[in-house]
Amino acid sequence: MKYRVLLYYHYVKIEDPETFAAEHLKFCKDLGLKGRILVAQEGINGTVSGDFEQTERYIEYMNNHPMFKDMPFKIDEANNHAFKKMHCRPRPELVNLSLEEDIDPHEITGDYLTPEEWYEAIQDENTVVLDVRNDYEYDVGHFRGAIKPDVTTFRDTPEWVLKNKELFEGKRVLTYCTGGIRCEKFSGWLKREGIGENIGQLHGGIATYAKNPASQGQLWDGKMYVFDERLTVPINQVNPTIVGKDYYDGTPCERYVNCANPECNAQILCSEENQDKHLGACSMECAEHPRNRYIMKYNLPQDIVEERLESMRNSDFSNLDQVGPRK
Repeated sequence: MKYRVLLYYHYVKIEDPETFAAEHLKFCKDLGLKGRILVAQEGINGTVSGDFEQTERYIEYMNNHPMFKDMPFKIDEANNHAFKKMHCRPRPELVNLSLEEDIDPHEITGDYLTPEEWYEAIQDENTVVLDVRNDYEYDVGHFRGAIKPDVTTFRDTPEWVLKNKELFEGKRVLTYCTGGIRCEKFSGWLKREGIGENIGQLHGGIATYAKNPASQGQLWDGKMYVFDERLTVPINQVNPTIVGKDYYDGTPCERYVNCANPECNAQILCSEENQDKHLGACSMECAEHPRNRYIMKYNLPQDIVEERLESMRNSDFSNLDQVGPRK
């Protein structure tokens, strides 16, 4: 493996996110890194890729920085860069919960569980495991028995929990997410709202659980969605399974693609065969879009396009609504 991917976050006061982001972007570009970093007054959240030397220099720099010296890194190996470009942008907050009163993880957050503790805890009958990621992340992989809130995005989860309080009454509530950053706030919100009992979170998230030599990713079904060119990565090293289902026919699938309509861009699970058959679209509306990227990419002749569109109109596909862009 030539490259490495670093995933990290740290809640720490950053006085001037705009200036910090601009300076940090230059530093990362000078190193030759590619990735996506968010900077807010409450801290930093990033994923970057580079070769061994580049990533080692970045880790060393951050470990020697007074604000980030205690920040852990989750490290994955990769065959290529996980990103096309390098971005470092200022944001109002690191994770969007849309709360009237924000949560400061330094003041209130759920108990940290190690991977070993998590493995034991989620098998307890009195425990409710809550996935606090987006719906498309859950669909391709999740912990066995975890609750999937009936929401599209993370920021809608608090409202769903408040409407379904009975699910958590008298229960130990454990939350998990990709790297831990969302759970830091969400578990704190659960404690503040008095939801359930003994609120906990998987420390370091799924990414840390996957690397633990004791747990070896057990009790995880499917793959983990990641926000880079890889899209999904394996977690369960003992008995991996496939839980994702092809958007078009429901067969087992772990291949995510973007809808060919650039104004939709929804991510759907599908095989290459079904993507080809449906012109890479999630709906008739998207298939017929004048800037259908799939048609343009493969320069499909008009007669072939019309033939496939007609086939789609005569199938159940014509009744599907546009999925829409992921927020």
